[in-house]
Amino acid sequence: MKKLTFAISTGVLALVAGPVLAADGYGPFPITEKSYQGDKTNSVSYSGQVARHVLHNSLKKAISSGASIDVMNQYWKGAEGELLALDPKSKEGFPVADRDINKISSGKNLNEKTYKARVAGFPGDFTGPELVEFWLQKASESDKGYDAKSGLDYTQLVSKYLMGAVFYNQACDNYLDEKLNANKNPNDKPYKEGAYYTGKEHVWDEAFGYFGAPAHALSLSAEQAYNIAKGKGLDVADANGSGAIDLKTEMTFAHAYYAADSDKSGQSDYLHTITQAFIDGRKVISDADGKALSDAERSAIKGYAETICSNWESVIAEATFKYAGSVYKDIEKLNIILESKGDAADAYRTYVKHYGELKGFALALQSGANNLGPVADDINNLTGFGPVTLDGQQISGLSSNGNYSFTIKELDAFAVHMLKLQKLLDSNFVLKAKKNNMLAEFDKVAAALGDSGYAEND
Repeated sequence: MKKLTFAISTGVLALVAGPVLAADGYGPFPITEKSYQGDKTNSVSYSGQVARHVLHNSLKKAISSGASIDVMNQYWKGAEGELLALDPKSKEGFPVADRDINKISSGKNLNEKTYKARVAGFPGDFTGPELVEFWLQKASESDKGYDAKSGLDYTQLVSKYLMGAVFYNQACDNYLDEKLNANKNPNDKPYKEGAYYTGKEHVWDEAFGYFGAPAHALSLSAEQAYNIAKGKGLDVADANGSGAIDLKTEMTFAHAYYAADSDKSGQSDYLHTITQAFIDGRKVISDADGKALSDAERSAIKGYAETICSNWESVIAEATFKYAGSVYKDIEKLNIILESKGDAADAYRTYVKHYGELKGFALALQSGANNLGPVADDINNLTGFGPVTLDGQQISGLSSNGNYSFTIKELDAFAVHMLKLQKLLDSNFVLKAKKNNMLAEFDKVAAALGDSGYAEND
């Protein structure tokens, strides 16, 4: 698979000749839907996507705190009435408004929006929703999401996978894909009866909502956007001056956070590139003034969609690359501890956490519009179904009663897989930040082993 790059078409250049003068933030954009009779003045709406981000954050917190399966399901499947967010929530110096998820947007869930295809990278032949439900049940039987025997951290697996299987999949394999076609959600009709936004306005807004960036992300540095997700920086987060964080417009969620994490290296600019493309595309739609989009206008927004989704894919690939490096370094630390006959419990726990992040992102990377083909097979072979444990076992399958089966593997061989995985990702995706880059080790290890292949699982 070759690295993908996207160029703006001649038609787009003709439409937006010269630099695009985008708004300072994502909205406000005027009401262009001609049948609307209400008093709204801003056509932007993506509260449902924000509610799903808060459901995701809260589900992650529920797993890591040892909550029951019933509590987990409230955030996975949604619940009626008051549903208080477990995260984000107020902390000293960083008050958060809108803690009731159903007041952000009522009736939302994650399970119905999760990638429906079969997941090849984990045993059991599960669809996306079935896999998450299997993991949640396992998490409820574990130590706050941690299973030392299998080496799985269900908090990380569920969280990182859902970011791709819901947010990335919905945005790039739905809203910014077929829903941009002329016969889908046309711009000269309301999205639904009585709506204050057109079909194409709302489609674009929902995709932006899934990315998870603050509406004023262009005015933030990568460090500032990153810190907002950590509950820091009220002075730069509170764009509307309300004194509290409006989760609908001022919080950093999901892949916007990981874009900022990469960008802090100074080697990439994913957050601003993606946000700018969203703003520029929304401006094209808004400037159509409630009329059906012309071929040139549709070509323009499809060009911006390609920019968004190619960079979004890179963000997930960067995270996968980063955690492959983390797992490699964790194994080095474990070997030192084991050789000295020290206590490896804490180092093993960190290794399992990093593996969960790696595996979740690796599966998420396969949930976009691009069919990764043999590259996906290689990623799955190299990551395995679980990490190699301290007693030299790795998950090899799943029995009919839901128990894992194991095979004997070597920890050092798994470390080599992490180097091969970084090499594979670097060769097949556009990566700029490359955090935890261990590629310098690849040639040394490959030469020592007499093996430069990528996909062997031995």
